[in-house]
Amino acid sequence: MNYVDYIIIAIVLCIIAGIVFYLYKAKKRGEKCIGCPYAKQCGGKCSGSCEHKTE
Repeated sequence: MNYVDYIIIAIVLCIIAGIVFYLYKAKKRGEKCIGCPYAKQCGGKCSGSCEHKTE
């Protein structure tokens, strides 16, 4: 393996670690639907769409 391969592997591992850390922190904050703009009020009933009506 070339040194460039090691750099690419390190970058990919850093990205994956960042994603896992973000998910961990979001769950710790109590968000049910991570990535949903209404994550704390959502209640986990987004079913993937995260479309909430503001009435």
